This record gives sequence, C-alpha cells and structure tokens, in this order.
Amino acid sequence: MARAFNFSPGPSTLPEQVLRQARDTMLEYGGAGASIVEISHRGPEFLEIAERAEADLRALLSIPDDYAVLFVAGGATTQQALLPLNFAAPGQRADYVLTGHWGQVATRQARPYVDLNIAASSEADGYRGIPPFEEWRLSEDAAYVHVTASETIHGVEFRPSAPGGHPFPDTGDVPLFADFSSSIASEPIDVSRYRAIYAGAQKNLGPVGIGVVIVRRDLLARAGQPRADIFDYRLQLEAGSMLNTPPTWNWYVAGLTFRWMLDEGGVEAFARRNEAKARALYAAIDGSGGFYRNGVDPAVRSRMNVPFQLHDPALDGRFLEEAGAAGLIGLKGHRVLGGMRASIYNAMPLEGVQALAAFMADFQRRHG
Repeated sequence: MARAFNFSPGPSTLPEQVLRQARDTMLEYGGAGASIVEISHRGPEFLEIAERAEADLRALLSIPDDYAVLFVAGGATTQQALLPLNFAAPGQRADYVLTGHWGQVATRQARPYVDLNIAASSEADGYRGIPPFEEWRLSEDAAYVHVTASETIHGVEFRPSAPGGHPFPDTGDVPLFADFSSSIASEPIDVSRYRAIYAGAQKNLGPVGIGVVIVRRDLLARAGQPRADIFDYRLQLEAGSMLNTPPTWNWYVAGLTFRWMLDEGGVEAFARRNEAKARALYAAIDGSGGFYRNGVDPAVRSRMNVPFQLHDPALDGRFLEEAGAAGLIGLKGHRVLGGMRASIYNAMPLEGVQALAAFMADFQRRHG
C-alpha cells in the first residue's frame, strides 16, 4: 500500500526510514530476546538507548552542558502546569504572551499557581500577528516570561534567526520560557537565550506520548511550590527521567528520529528544506487570486503550520474528499479556525508540498 502525504498537525508524519527501523525491532531489539516495549527500562539495553537519545538531541540542538535534558510523559500541556509548580513561588507573578490558542492553553494550566499577567496578546486581531515588543507589559518581579514559539493552530511563529522575522526579546534577568512544540529542530536556535524550552515530540521529534524539557541547571535550585515527587523536575533529573516507568517505545522512536535528523544534515539542512517548503505553499495560496486565503501577517507566518481557507466554505468537504483521493491527508483545519491546515514538519518532503500545491491549483481550475 502506498503511503499518503500526511499533513496532520500531531500526531504527525514520521520519517519512513524511522518507521522501518522501528518495525524491524518491534519483535526483538538486538539480542535482548524481546521487544523494547517488553524489556526493563532499567536494563542495559534501554539505558543505552536513553543515553544515546540524549547525546543525539544535545548534538542536534547544540544544547550547552549547563542545561539539563528531561524526557517527560504527558506532552507539552502537562509541562505548562509543571513549570509554575517548579519555578514560581506561590502567588508569584508570571508573564504570558499570547499569540494563539496554545498560549491560551498555557495560561489555563498556570493560572491556579501564579499571579498571571497577560503581558501582551494579539487576540483582538484574531491572532494574526505578534504584538510589537514595545507594547509588552512585562513585570520586573515575574518568575518568568512565557511565549509560544510557533502556534500550531493559528500559524504564527517567532523567527529569532530569520532576516526580517520576529525575534524573541531580551527579558533581562527574568527567565524566558518557550513552548517549542511545533518548531523545535526545524532551524538552529540559541538555547542559551532561554532558561527553559519544552516541546511535545509528536510534531518534529518523534511519536506522541513523550516530550522534552531543556532547562538551565541553576534554575532547578528554585524551591517552587509544594508538589508531589513525580512533578518535581529536580527529582526527575536525579532519576534520569525514570522516577516512574517512562514511555519506553516512544522514547526509543524519538531517539531514532534524532539520529535520522543528524544523518540528514542536522537543523541547518532542515532549515533550508523547511524554508523551501513554506515558500512553495504560501506561493500557492497567495497566487490563487483569493481562492485560498491565509490571514497571518507575512512577517510571522509559520513555516511548520499553514492554515488557509477556501473562498467558499461550502467547498471544504469536497476539497478534503478529493485531496484524500489524491493521497493528501490530514488537511482539515482545527475547529477553532475551520478551513484547512497543512503541517509541514521536518519529515514532510518537498515533494509532498509540491503535490499539495499542484492539487490546489487543479482544484481551483475545476471549482473556481
């Protein structure tokens, strides 16, 4: 059976090479006599997998030695609740910048634990841009400033390294925290600009069910708030991210994905690929004469998640049906925005985007 081009936002497409490797070791890993999902997470086979995954992720993202790496269950939403528990005193102010749906979700997770300050928000214009830094109302005594690097639903992205892009501001002595779930490993980032980075794996890093937290070690000295051991990042680090039984299969497949990205040339190579894919897809939208529309400020358009609407919503169902028949799946937009969305993470080849652009042009000719 031929594999479709899968534009799902997460769980998202995985590299075929990684899927084949995972398939080949499903019944038995090495000489263990059992599958990865059957052997002990404290046994030598899995400990080697865990160590290699961390080393490869450190190499991939150029993570400095003074940053700890945690492999965590629960995804990014769980970390949104754990960050204030670990790094804010009870009732301490925390600043949040809202540029889309997932920024809103982050505030809901944090609100029970902090004095939450919305330092900036683009909600009034439908989350089509990023508020200028001079309009941010940051607190001098905040525990941290939280931003969402790339909004999966609204298609808005901070581009720290892009010419003309929107960089993250200097927050001074207040730590900057960033949810990188949708854009991690898609281009080089300077990890040292952030005190904590977190990401669900199911977009660029591997399968659903595991995530990563990258945190500067000195931040772990903060007392935080009363919490159970399982929610304590310090104890998780001491236990090698194995305070309880971790999602071993997900961790293993994530490790295969890290190695695949390194073998493909690392984040520098993927930055070039992702730029080419995004340019081709936005050209198809912008060149349609209004048949397709993307309302995001071009300066902050996401390279990873491209929402778009057809000029006539009555055509949405037909578009999805015909796209599926053409081997293009996962294009239905989130219920918050409707319309369509194409997620074009690292594992999506340029050929997939070109096939989508060609289909869009053909659909317009037949239904325009």
